Amino acid sequence: MVGPISDEERDSATKKVKLFFTALVGLSAGLVSLQGDPSPTMFLAAVAGGLVFGGLVIWYVFPDTSGLTQRRGRR
Repeated sequence: MVGPISDEERDSATKKVKLFFTALVGLSAGLVSLQGDPSPTMFLAAVAGGLVFGGLVIWYVFPDTSGLTQRRGRR
């Protein structure tokens, strides 16, 4: 039988998901900017802006849930 997921494993998986989606938003902003034939500086600015926006979205969608993982007395 498989045991419950430890808090460390849950935190690690959550961090990986957050980083993946932030990178996905940043890279997609860069790819969309390629449609307008940007200069390299503009491309990097679009990627950086996408990463910042992706980080803000992830921060809003997945708030700090450390208080929710405290399951005392529950199975």
